Amino acid sequence: MILKTLALGSLGLAIAVGTYVRMAPLDPDVWHTDPETAERPGTPNDFLLGPGGDVPALATDVGPTALFNRLDRDLMRQPGVSVLKLDPVAHLYTYVQRSKLMGYPDIINIRVTPEGQGSRLSIWSRSRYGQSDLGVNKARVEAMLTRTGLS
Repeated sequence: MILKTLALGSLGLAIAVGTYVRMAPLDPDVWHTDPETAERPGTPNDFLLGPGGDVPALATDVGPTALFNRLDRDLMRQPGVSVLKLDPVAHLYTYVQRSKLMGYPDIINIRVTPEGQGSRLSIWSRSRYGQSDLGVNKARVEAMLTRTGLS
């Protein structure tokens, strides 16, 4: 009887946590962050392409609008991706990608800065939950650069 009660309690807790992870709102005012000035969490669950990041910002010969459009098209074709906030005036764009199985949200912040005839690209991909992402955020950024012809 006690084991059955513990098992049912554990199952109920797992369902509650899973529901919270999938349904918890993401406040754009908190998560819409400039990757060029971001304060990183110090845990291995993010990847930053940008100043002070894992790799430097990427200089491209693509204009800011065309570069944003290319990245947006690519991201919106990926499973589990939605827009959290777009700010074209500031050239700052924020997306959420949820994992297929558990629905864990990862936040993707993109800054496209006009630079000469082209633009500079910074991307910060980070997990909302956990201490480690097993390399998912780095792989996401690298795959996005490859798919869009920027790597």
